[in-house]
Amino acid sequence: MTDQPADHSDLTAVYINCTLKRSPELSHTQGLMDRSIALMRAQGVAVESLRLVDHEVALGVYPDMRAHGWQHDEWADRVWPLIERADILVVGGPLWLGDNSSVTRMLIERLYAMSGLFNAKGQYVFYGKVAGALITGNEDGVKHAAMSTLYSLQHIGYSIPPAADAGWIGEVGPGPSYLDEGSGGPENDFTNRNTTFMTWNLLHLARLLKDAGGYPAYGNLRREWNDGERFGFNPEYR
Repeated sequence: MTDQPADHSDLTAVYINCTLKRSPELSHTQGLMDRSIALMRAQGVAVESLRLVDHEVALGVYPDMRAHGWQHDEWADRVWPLIERADILVVGGPLWLGDNSSVTRMLIERLYAMSGLFNAKGQYVFYGKVAGALITGNEDGVKHAAMSTLYSLQHIGYSIPPAADAGWIGEVGPGPSYLDEGSGGPENDFTNRNTTFMTWNLLHLARLLKDAGGYPAYGNLRREWNDGERFGFNPEYR
């Protein structure tokens, strides 16, 4: 017998679809993301979902690229506030040539641009938040793309729970995509199981971190390290 789910109604999540298709064009990635979104919303989680290509987000690795020669950058005013207040981030995207889309890489670069910010404890801004990845396509590369995305997210401070990715590729090579009639994608038990496990593990870890107040603020404070605190690290120890 499994434990009853905890109350997740105070959690927030943002799903960012890195499709190359602007709304309202059909996005197969969105079809898979919607499965996870529905499960979160059923648990009372406040979920925001957006396609990055629907917004004028500039290329670059600074928090606001308008200060670096770009006339428009909706990252700072529209996209980043959703990410900053969310307990959970899910990055979804398609496969092209067996790898993440250019939009996914742009998102990772803009997230990296914010990694020099700090939370209320003085830790890197993404500490205490959790993340996962969803990938779709009709060619090989789901695990490779998820690996790249999840590594990048943990490197900047996100916590990654077990089984934090899911995907669907169907038959490798030209063929139907996830939402195409007869693809078998929405009925695929392996994809549905992994999507469900990912979603619940994101919820569980987000719950644990929120209840614990995030990570302890010892041994991971950038400003204190810069001021000479070494948190027990002794290079002279033998």
